[in-house]
Amino acid sequence: MRCPFCDHDDLKVTDSRNATEMNGVRRRRECLKCLKRFTTFETIDLTIQVHKRDGRYEDFHQEKLIRGLDSACRHTRISHEQVLALAYKITADLMERQVREISTTELGEIVMQHLIEMDVIAYIRFACVYRRFKDVDELMDAINRAPSKTNFT
Repeated sequence: MRCPFCDHDDLKVTDSRNATEMNGVRRRRECLKCLKRFTTFETIDLTIQVHKRDGRYEDFHQEKLIRGLDSACRHTRISHEQVLALAYKITADLMERQVREISTTELGEIVMQHLIEMDVIAYIRFACVYRRFKDVDELMDAINRAPSKTNFT
């Protein structure tokens, strides 16, 4: 790494902290030549491939997961901070499992397991997009699978 101010490569780390919102580390560095300080963020390079329904492979992007969760959780009791925490938890679980590939089916099921525990409406919204219901009966089956305390039938 080089100093962004003078391009010198002799640096020292003055402070390191976990950057949980980025699944990485925040470091304060100081150039030993010009004595200027700057911050760097080190994040984990996730090399998980998502196997799509049409056979393609795509890199896993936590931001895409967050967008999908945000859409499902909009106008529910789930806050954006809870969405971020859930996305980070799912990402961390995938990294702990040390998988190199995951199907959209498996990833969708993991998301739905978490959402059904948090909010049934968010679960149903996500399931409608993910499962591509063909008729009302399939939707009703998904609703009936929700926890009994929130069963609508």
